[in-house]
Amino acid sequence: MSQQHLIGIDIGGTTVKIAFVTYKGDILHKWEIPTDKEEGAIGIVPDIAASIEEQLIAQSLQSKDFAAIGVGAPGFIDVESGIVHEAVNIGWKNYHLSEKLQEATGFKVWVENDANLAALGENWKGSGDQAQHMLAVTLGTGVGGGIIANGQLLHGSNGTVAEIGHMTVETENPLPCNCGKDGCLETVASASGIAKIATLEIKDGKSTKLSSILDRQGSITARDVFQAASEEDQVAQDVLAYVIDHLGRAVANLAIALNPSKIVIGGGVSKAGDQLLLPLRAAFDRYALTRTSQAVEFEIASLGNDAGVIGAAYLAKRK
Repeated sequence: MSQQHLIGIDIGGTTVKIAFVTYKGDILHKWEIPTDKEEGAIGIVPDIAASIEEQLIAQSLQSKDFAAIGVGAPGFIDVESGIVHEAVNIGWKNYHLSEKLQEATGFKVWVENDANLAALGENWKGSGDQAQHMLAVTLGTGVGGGIIANGQLLHGSNGTVAEIGHMTVETENPLPCNCGKDGCLETVASASGIAKIATLEIKDGKSTKLSSILDRQGSITARDVFQAASEEDQVAQDVLAYVIDHLGRAVANLAIALNPSKIVIGGGVSKAGDQLLLPLRAAFDRYALTRTSQAVEFEIASLGNDAGVIGAAYLAKRK
């Protein structure tokens, strides 16, 4: 069995990423298919099964070459049963993903939260360097996280561990979150949160380079905010200072509780690199205990969009 390959799947709201991965964690072949969310997203599993079969033929591989499937999905997941209790961005509720995918493909299937698998992937083959104590923070459309303690991925009592995007960080001027609460970290530090905060500043009448972008494009992105800040735009710089201060405090509080040796920052926002990482580290150091801060290294995630499928393959390998 140790000679067999693995299949890693990362189900997102727009695309499903799939990869054939060696037992050692090297990607043999990877591809994407659209996420079919019509009619309660019942077409996702058949689409995945058909696509795997098609790619096995195209790559001159056979089912017997593979040991199992690991799959990540957004939302609240019972890892023991493989049931997705709720994935709002996809439309699943109490959906038995492992059972249905196993029936459709013939492979053993294990399911995990997508942010947790990104953490596993980075820890196995990326910036985590197989650290025994690691906190992963994913800053994308939302904010996700994963926690590895004593070399093990934490799950909590009902699978909702590391939902750090829904930590309350703003109480004075909170924005509504998709989870139903107000002032969540996701409303501040996600790509969509950064764009929304900047848009509100523009609409408040503040003069900024972002105003012309908003007029021209009809909307602005987090990338636009980082770019304007790099060009000395004061409003953009103020927005990022606000965002990074809140994020740094939230991560520092998590680190005080968890005492990680590595904090890995991933997701689309992390593409800002040192423009994000250096002030984030400074904010973290302001709020963290000195001894906590001395123990930890900050890293930008290195696997990019491959983290989820590699982490999914590792899940299958470990099981």
